Amino acid sequence: MSASTHAHSDRRDVLRSELHRAGYYPELVMDVLDGALAGEEVVAHLVHAETTFATAEVRRHVTALVLTPTRLVSAHVDDEPADEHHPVASAAATTEVLPLGAVRSVAVTQFVAAPAQHVPGTLPYEVTIAIGWGAVNRIDLEPATCPDPNCDADHGLTGTMTPDDMIVRVSAQASGEDAVRAALAFAGQLSAATGSHA
Repeated sequence: MSASTHAHSDRRDVLRSELHRAGYYPELVMDVLDGALAGEEVVAHLVHAETTFATAEVRRHVTALVLTPTRLVSAHVDDEPADEHHPVASAAATTEVLPLGAVRSVAVTQFVAAPAQHVPGTLPYEVTIAIGWGAVNRIDLEPATCPDPNCDADHGLTGTMTPDDMIVRVSAQASGEDAVRAALAFAGQLSAATGSHA
C-alpha cells in the first residue's frame, strides 16, 4: 500500500469513527457517502449531529460534509416518524455532490463573547458556516423608507438576497469546543479549496 493510499484510507477511517461518535445511523450515513464519493479521496470532513424538539416529538438529524480533491459531497439524514401510511419509523438520507468550481461562497460567522476583551486565538462560542452555490437564496424584505419625515407615500419594499444553499451551525455549548474547532478547520480547508478551483 502506497503512502497516499494509506492516508486516503486513514481519512476514511477517521470519518467513519466520527460518524459512530455522532451516534446517528453511522453505517447508513457512511453507505450513502460512499456511493456519492465514488472512490474519490477524502481530503477533509465535518460531521454535525443535531437534535430538535417539536411540541410532540424529538427529531434527530446529521449532516456530513466531505471535501475531495474536486468536489464537495454532503449527506443529510433525518428521522421520519411512523404514521398511518408507514407504521415503522424510518430515515430519509439525501446526498448532494457539487464540483468545487461551482461553490460561490463560504461564509463563516463567529459568535464571540465580550468582544472588547477579545484575545487573538480565543475560540468563538458558536460558528455558522453558510455554503452558497446559487441553487437557493433567502430574501429578507422590509418596507423601504424615505428621508423626508413628512412623506407618507408607499415606497415599496427593499431587501437583501443571501445564498442559503447549506447552513451548518455548531455551538460549543451543545456540541463542545472540539466541534467548533473542527467546523472552523473544515471551513478553512473548503475556502482554500474553492479558491484554487475558481
